[in-house]
Amino acid sequence: MSGRQHRETEIARRIRAKGLATGRTSAQIADEIHEACTTHFTTTRIKAHRLSYGIALADVIEQVRALFERDSKPMPGIGETLLSAYESGLKRPGPEYLHYLCTVYRVEPLALGFDGPCICGHGHRMPGVLGGEKERPLLPTQRELSLQPMVTEPDAEDDENILRRTLLNLLNTDTKLSQQLDGPVLGACEGIRRRMDETMVSATVSAAMLDAWEETTISFGRQYATTAPLRLLCDVLLELSAVRTAMSRRQPIDIQERLCRMAAQLAGLSGMIMINLGDHRLARSFFRTGRTAADETGDRALRAWITARESLVPLYFGDAREALNLAKKSRDLAGSTPCPAQAMAPVVEARALAMLSGTDSKKEVVDQAKRALARARNAFSHMKSEDQEDLAFGYTERQLYFYQGDVLTKLGQTIEAEVVLDQALGKYEDHILDQTLIRLDQAQCRLIDGDVDEALKIGTQALNMVGDEYLTDFIARPALALEQAIVAADAGAAGLEDYRAALRRPKQPQLKGGGA
Repeated sequence: MSGRQHRETEIARRIRAKGLATGRTSAQIADEIHEACTTHFTTTRIKAHRLSYGIALADVIEQVRALFERDSKPMPGIGETLLSAYESGLKRPGPEYLHYLCTVYRVEPLALGFDGPCICGHGHRMPGVLGGEKERPLLPTQRELSLQPMVTEPDAEDDENILRRTLLNLLNTDTKLSQQLDGPVLGACEGIRRRMDETMVSATVSAAMLDAWEETTISFGRQYATTAPLRLLCDVLLELSAVRTAMSRRQPIDIQERLCRMAAQLAGLSGMIMINLGDHRLARSFFRTGRTAADETGDRALRAWITARESLVPLYFGDAREALNLAKKSRDLAGSTPCPAQAMAPVVEARALAMLSGTDSKKEVVDQAKRALARARNAFSHMKSEDQEDLAFGYTERQLYFYQGDVLTKLGQTIEAEVVLDQALGKYEDHILDQTLIRLDQAQCRLIDGDVDEALKIGTQALNMVGDEYLTDFIARPALALEQAIVAADAGAAGLEDYRAALRRPKQPQLKGGGA
């Protein structure tokens, strides 16, 4: 709860306590809460009624569902997100929901802030209060609804439904949907991740189901290169939620280990997607969940992979020293086992060293970073062929070229860097995010060599080629860093305004495919 919401709730709680002590009705208390809070917190009338009972959104939802069940109607689709939208004034309830909300609060639509009579054709006043009469104080037993405050955690089904709705909207080409993570989607992501943290045990699962889940997990790894981040995130988290459900009870050791492996891979993949979406906090959380699951398997290679992937969070979001420490930890976990982390961790080490030293690197730092790259190339040559082709769970040759070029750029070794970056770009035909990062590195090389105009030309073309759905913080950070470096070199450069326009263009949500 935010500080603003906390203050609103505290004021409402005090008003409610005083009202109950003096025998006022819940409707009267709601009017007082609305009057006291609407100026400072824009508290709506419908929210004031909930606060007058001292209950949570979940309590109201359960009462509405109970009323639907009483009336032999199918369970409603109303959830906390929708009720919150009613309370914030973003949406108006339909006639049926309005009727049941009026029934819950025992008031007419106008008292909740909505015009027009209720579809039921009769009043919703408290029992014992005649229509048209002035409300008289009631005893507490008469005054309180059958609703009782209760503590509940976010429901897994609600989180899955949020992701399903988001996925359906992304698939609907007629829907204009921002690719940014909004509150409900973030909440659903965190809810699924947290419940996976809490559940590391499951109901009996068939071998065929396990095989299907493992194939799906591998498929998600392949889609990582070609599917827009938010779209893929919905699919991955729905699968992670299904695996968590299967882990709710103790399994035979062999099945439990397979489930934990899938949980680690799906959580790690979710962390990778969160990096692409620019949310480093949730990325860290998912990697932490992945580590917990990986630890249950005893697989050193899997644990090292999770840690190496996690090292990219501080690398991309500003803490090179932490990235260096995590990369070394990944290297230690991998040991002498040939695996993707053996190649990935030294590359992260080299990139972190380059970031710490800058383009004016001393010879010993350059040599140290190049030795790390040599270790990465040697480890790559000993990896299994299937791992060399797996962009998500393995480590590919094109990744090795890309990151080697990035390291050389940051070290100021522009001649070597441009050769390697050209090779990398030719291998990234289907991965728009990395294509863009490679081109930004190429622009940085030209800037280091003093060619500001060419740097701006390459940078502007790179940004114009990336779709709006991929122009996340992940891309914006290096693009802004390039802008700052250009301004420092020549604040009046001719193409600077075009570059800024490409970087800060108004977002026009699109739903076409692409990679992350």
